[in-house]
Amino acid sequence: MTHKTHIAWLAPVMLGSALPGLAFAQTDANETGASRDLNPLVITATRNRSQAGETPQKVTVITREQIEQQLAITNDPGQVLSNLIPSYSPSRQKLNNAGETFRGRDALFLIDGVPQSNPLRDSSRDSYTIDLSMVERIEVIHGASAEHGLGATGGIINYVTKRAEAGEINQHAGISLTSDDDGQSDGLGHKLNYRISGQSGDWDFLGAITRQERGVFYDGNDEVVGMAYHGEVQNSTSYDLFGKLGYWLDDDQNIVFSLNHFDLEVGDDYVPVAGNRAEGVPTTARKGNPEGEPGYNEVTMARLAYSHADWFGNELDAQVYRQRFRAQFDPTTLGSFPYPDGNGGTRYDQTRNESDKMGAKFTLNRRGLFDDRLALTTGLDLIQDDTRQVLVQTDRNYVPESRFRNLAPFVQGEFQLADPLTLHAGVRHEYAELDVDTFSTIDRSNVTQDNVTVDGGNPSFNETLYNLGLVYQATDWAQLYANYSQGFGMPDVGRVLRGVKVPGQDVDTLIDLSPIVTDNREIGARFDWDRYGLELSYYESNADLGQRIEPDAQGNYRVERERTEIQGFEITGDAQLNDAHSLRLSYAHAEGKSDTDGDGSVDTKMTGRDIAPDTLRLAWSAGWSDKLSTHLQGSYYRDRSFDDPDLEFDGYYLIDASLAYQLPVGRATLGIENLTDEDYLTYYSQSFPQSPALEDDLFFKGRGRTFTLGYQLDF
Repeated sequence: MTHKTHIAWLAPVMLGSALPGLAFAQTDANETGASRDLNPLVITATRNRSQAGETPQKVTVITREQIEQQLAITNDPGQVLSNLIPSYSPSRQKLNNAGETFRGRDALFLIDGVPQSNPLRDSSRDSYTIDLSMVERIEVIHGASAEHGLGATGGIINYVTKRAEAGEINQHAGISLTSDDDGQSDGLGHKLNYRISGQSGDWDFLGAITRQERGVFYDGNDEVVGMAYHGEVQNSTSYDLFGKLGYWLDDDQNIVFSLNHFDLEVGDDYVPVAGNRAEGVPTTARKGNPEGEPGYNEVTMARLAYSHADWFGNELDAQVYRQRFRAQFDPTTLGSFPYPDGNGGTRYDQTRNESDKMGAKFTLNRRGLFDDRLALTTGLDLIQDDTRQVLVQTDRNYVPESRFRNLAPFVQGEFQLADPLTLHAGVRHEYAELDVDTFSTIDRSNVTQDNVTVDGGNPSFNETLYNLGLVYQATDWAQLYANYSQGFGMPDVGRVLRGVKVPGQDVDTLIDLSPIVTDNREIGARFDWDRYGLELSYYESNADLGQRIEPDAQGNYRVERERTEIQGFEITGDAQLNDAHSLRLSYAHAEGKSDTDGDGSVDTKMTGRDIAPDTLRLAWSAGWSDKLSTHLQGSYYRDRSFDDPDLEFDGYYLIDASLAYQLPVGRATLGIENLTDEDYLTYYSQSFPQSPALEDDLFFKGRGRTFTLGYQLDF
């Protein structure tokens, strides 16, 4: 059965299977209607439902208005996040987002608290699981965090989905057209979206659909941008189906079921053309018929949430979820996975990552203790993740099926020591178990023989993780904070297992499978002067047994486990000059080193695979009248050097602009990405270490000047 025919029976199966396969996660109690709205500044990604501006670590809330400003310019979620989060790496402009890091480490992506990341075999596609048209706001927790368990060694990015609007029936329709600046026919794209929602009695509902076709991308020199076999968004078609149904049992109790299906498939009429890194010639693409099947991302998530605002004096949030994730990579002729075609020739296989997870989160909040000075939060998280990587054409296992189980109870407290000083502290215990059967690795140079046999095993891990923070309200306009927190992650288990080359090893004793525990220390200050705001933060992020991905000469990537240390600072400011004009500024700096020789001292600069360039961003939003508004933003990525001189990064700048005009019926927008038509090689291409077998194929330019014309109608 193909992944397309799977869609027809998907929804009823997921609806039935989500219930017995139980999983809990935090629910957003305000998601079901404006009539029962809570304070929009409540951060649902924090388990104790903290207020924005009162946390002991840096937290960013990206509003719907900001998302709309970005979508008028680009539909690339990596670019949206990079534009709005100071320490998020520049977008690769690909489906595969390897190298898009957060404070130099991995971000845990969530949708309404449901994890989207697949850490056992990281496809690096976890930011492409939902269309941003379905998202109301994005909550960002900066720095390592164990609040939602596995994967947040760099921070948490939580997409909070849209909810039903007040009224019996509300509808929204939109269309946008995209083109390069020369109007090339193969560079044209379009997007359609429709949404309907409403409330009736104790019921509320929302249904939405988007469909997008993307043309090929042109760079600043009017040449086609190169195609990436490991994940491409240009020349693709995607759609997203989203539904949410809520019912209020009484004024305190609410139950919500939601289902999201996202599908992106790459076209089959372009093939990559290798460049020449030594001579500065970028990779490009031409018309042609690639071998094998097109690559795609197909992700389905079912979620059932229950909340009780007054359960014996407590706030109760529970959620069950299930996710089905399929990521297929395009075939490549780089010498990987050759097999005979039956006619004396050789063809090349392609891989697909498959992950099925179900999990559970249960959270209980109690406030008002000790004369309203203490708030306690406790809960339990459960998850089971089954992951494997298969060779599509020959039905072989490239990565054996691995089952990961994780159980984690936690308690978190917030205690007001004095009027201006608040203590935040918590502890979380992680019990994790990995189960892998005996398997044989694939020999990538010989199609008739497997490589080595690895004995299966059932290793388990116990980690107790702590967080401790202080918030000091120095004056009405000045606040200081300090925080220590730990994050828990797994190395790329699939990459470790498939890369075993020494016979006689077993899963139980592979040190490369030991967990990653990241210690994050942060100090910061917030200032709020009515129309002006400023936040400064400095952080250190250390891992005794971190992860670094290193290429070899054959084009394979291996996992190196070694000590890593990252330091950085962020400056963010905003100014509401008057009712019509606002400015936003951010600057982020980070640097990191790793212990490559194992002597206990970090000695080698981390590359663009992990560390983002120093980045300055400026934005100006203006409302010229009740009908006309504009947005102008610029990003400057500063040049950076590494220990390897071949990875020298030449900085570049990008400027984007958008205009919105309220028509008699509906609203029109015009967005221009890369306004100055900058011709540049992406940060990834310049700073990501590649093996000799790959360096000419993964040498990409960025997208040139691109126009997007849109129209939106609410009725």
